[in-house]
Amino acid sequence: MIGSLERATEAAAQAAITRAAGASAGRELARQGTLAQLGVLTAFWIYVTVSNVLYAHNMALTFDPSGKEHLFAAWPARSIQHLLLYPVLLLCIELSVRIGWRPWLQRAPLQVVLALVFALLASPLLGVSEHLLGDSVEMSQPDDRMNMPWQGPQSELPLRIASATSFLLTYGFALALVSGFSLYQRFRDSELRRAALERAWNAARLAALRMQLSPHTLFNLLHTIRGQIGWDPAAAQHMLVQLGDLLRRLLAAGEVEFTPLASEIEFAGLYLGLQQQRFADRLSLSLPDPAGLPRAWVPSLILQPLIENAVVHGLAAHGGPVGIGIEARIEAQELRLLVRNDFGSERAAGSGGIGLRNVRERLAVHFADRASLLAHAAEPGVWTAEVRMPLLLEPTVAPAAAGSLA
Repeated sequence: MIGSLERATEAAAQAAITRAAGASAGRELARQGTLAQLGVLTAFWIYVTVSNVLYAHNMALTFDPSGKEHLFAAWPARSIQHLLLYPVLLLCIELSVRIGWRPWLQRAPLQVVLALVFALLASPLLGVSEHLLGDSVEMSQPDDRMNMPWQGPQSELPLRIASATSFLLTYGFALALVSGFSLYQRFRDSELRRAALERAWNAARLAALRMQLSPHTLFNLLHTIRGQIGWDPAAAQHMLVQLGDLLRRLLAAGEVEFTPLASEIEFAGLYLGLQQQRFADRLSLSLPDPAGLPRAWVPSLILQPLIENAVVHGLAAHGGPVGIGIEARIEAQELRLLVRNDFGSERAAGSGGIGLRNVRERLAVHFADRASLLAHAAEPGVWTAEVRMPLLLEPTVAPAAAGSLA
C-alpha cells in the first residue's frame, strides 16, 4: 500500500511538473509572438513616418522652392507628430485585437470608433508638435499659409477631414498587417504542434510495432526448446542460456529506433542459431561476416519478422533441406537487405502476413516512400524478401542502447 501511494504521489508530482513546464512554454511562446508583432508594427510605423515626412517635404519644395511660405508643417513637427501617434496606434491595435470581430454587429462599431479616435487625433497632435518646437513663423503669422488656392479659414475642416482620412487608411493597413502576421503565427504554431503530435504518434506506433515482435518471437523459441527437452535435455539447457541472451538483446533493441547493421545481423544469427539446433538435419545458414558489413544503421529488429517467416514458411509442408541466407548490399546510396529461404513446391508462400505488414509499416514511418519491401519467388523454390532503404551512415535518432547490442 505504501509503495502504491509513493508511486501515485510521484506520478502526480511528475504530471504537475509537466503541466507547469507546458504552461511556462506557452507563456514564453506568447511573449515571443507579442514581441514579433510589436517589431512588425514598429517597422511599419517607421516606414509611414519616413514616407509622410518625405512626401510633405517634396510637396513643399514643389510649390515653394524657396521654402519661405511654410505651406506644409516642417519635418521635425511631422516626425514628433508620428512619435506621439505611435503609442496611440499601439493602444488602439491592442484594444482592437482584444475586442475581435465576432459577433460582427456588436464588435464592428467598436472597431470603427477605435479607428476614428486614432485618425482624428492626427491633426491635433500635429499642432501640439509645432507648439513643442516653438514654430514662431507658423504661430505668429498664421496667414503665411493662406496664399494657396486650397488654403484659407474656410478650409480648416476639409483639411482636418483629409488628414483623418489619410491616417484612417494608415490605421487600416496597420491593423491588417498585425492581423495577417498573427494569422501566420497561429498557422505556424499549429503546424509545429501538428508535427510534434505526428512525431509522438509515430514514436508510439513504432513502439507498438516493436512490442508486437517480442511475444511472437518468444513463443516460437519456447516451442523450439520444448521440442528439445524430451530427448536432449543438455541441448535444451544450452538453448535456454542462449534464449536468455537473445531476450536481453531483444529488450535492448526494443528501446531504440536504429541499430548498427552488424548488431542487427548478429541478433538475426543468434535467433537462427537457436532454430538450427532444433532442425540441425534440415536447416543450413549463410550469414555475412560482420567485419565485412557496411557501417550503416537500420531500424532495430527490421530483419526479425523476415527471418521468422523464412524459418516458418521454409520448413512448412515438406521434409526437405532448407537453406536461409542473409545478404547486405549498397547500391547508389541505397542499402539493400535480402533474406532468402528455400521452400517446397507444395508451399505457396504469400507476400502478406503480420510480419511483412509490420516491416512495411515501420519502413513507411521512418522513410515514407523512400523505402520498400518486396517479397516474391525470385527463382523456383527460393523465396526472397528484399528491403530497400536509404543508406544511413549515422542514425537519425541516437540510440541509447546500441552498445548493448554489440
